Amino acid sequence: SKLLEKVSEINTFCDGIHVTDSVLGTKRISALSAGKLLKENYPNLQITISMRVRDKDMTMIKQSVQESIDLKLDGVLVLKGDPSKENPVDSGLIPSLVVKQLMDLGYGKKTNFFLSLPSNPNFDKIQKKIDAAPQGFMTQVIHSAEQVQRISEKLRPKGFRIIPCILLPTEKNENSAKFLQLDWSGYKEDPAEFIRQIHSISGDVLITSPSDFTFAKETLKKI
Repeated sequence: SKLLEKVSEINTFCDGIHVTDSVLGTKRISALSAGKLLKENYPNLQITISMRVRDKDMTMIKQSVQESIDLKLDGVLVLKGDPSKENPVDSGLIPSLVVKQLMDLGYGKKTNFFLSLPSNPNFDKIQKKIDAAPQGFMTQVIHSAEQVQRISEKLRPKGFRIIPCILLPTEKNENSAKFLQLDWSGYKEDPAEFIRQIHSISGDVLITSPSDFTFAKETLKKI
């Protein structure tokens, strides 16, 4: 109910919602369940979800992907996932190889797959991610236009969609910024303008504001 209430306040100011999956290994409502709820109530929004591979085998992964397709969700971000304190199991699966296998099985014709990228990637070290041929990449939080320009110039000409992630600079999000070792001084004074600038470079932006929904809503209204 809280999720639907928040989305009801912002759905006219954004094109989509990305649902995370057990951040920091803490179990919450499943991303598939939340995605289903949002798609049923807001069919015009693009709904994408994260899917952890740390605690799944390929059978479970294929089931989850098929369910996301059946629910008409718009994409899946495949990532390793944070370890759980209660169940520190590790399947040993690597996100890029999982996406490659899913693409080889034809799932890429039915949904969009995304992989994560560091904000300052070493392109030689992420070649396996590029070779997996996802539809695009979602970045870890960025803090400058130069970071996005570098990624976009390298990968957009190859046909990849680039979705930079921006953490909104507000006092309530400071703990998140410290945890991520993020320096938002370069865009703190005018985050809305920074978001517009990043969008002009990449064509996409994912905004996150984990502890300050009101600031997120007000920022969206300004864009």
